[in-house]
Amino acid sequence: MERAEKREFVTELTEVFKTSGSVVVAHYAGVTVAQMNDFRSRMRAAGGTVKVAKNRLAKIALQGTESEGIVDLFQGQTLIAYSEDPITAPKVVMDFAKTNEKIVVLGGAMGSTMLDADAVKSLATLPSLDELRAKLLGMIQTPATRIAGVVQAPASQLARVFSAYAKKDEAA
Repeated sequence: MERAEKREFVTELTEVFKTSGSVVVAHYAGVTVAQMNDFRSRMRAAGGTVKVAKNRLAKIALQGTESEGIVDLFQGQTLIAYSEDPITAPKVVMDFAKTNEKIVVLGGAMGSTMLDADAVKSLATLPSLDELRAKLLGMIQTPATRIAGVVQAPASQLARVFSAYAKKDEAA
C-alpha cells in the first residue's frame, strides 16, 4: 500500500468507527478465501460489511473515536465486521462462527460501550430492530382489532333486533 492509499484507508476506517451501530473484532487465521467470500456475502446480505485491516492502520483510525477502547483487540490476523444496526454485525459473525471454528470473536464496540466476546454473543441473541418493530406493531394492532370487534358487536346486535321487529310487524 502506498502512503496515499493508507491515508485514505485510515480516513474511511475512522468514519466507520464513528458512524457504525456496532463493530465486531475477530481473528480469522486459517479461513479459506471461499469461506471469507461466503462470510462477506452473508454480511452484505444482512446490511453489514466485513473488512480485513492492518492492525497498525486500525489503531490509528480508532484514535479520537468513541470506540478507542478496543485498540488492544487488534493483535494477530484480525477482521472487523460492522453495520448501522447494532444487532446485525454480531448476529452474522456469531452465526458464521458456529459453522467455522476458525473465526474467533475477540470483542467489539457499540458506540462508546466496549464489548467482550461474551457481550457480543449476548448481543447476537437479541432480535434485530426490524424484528422488534414487527413485534411492537403486532402488539399494537391486536388490541385495536379487539376494540373494533367490541364496538361493532352492539351495533350488529341492535341491527338484528330492529330486523326482527320489522319482520314481526310485517307478519302482523
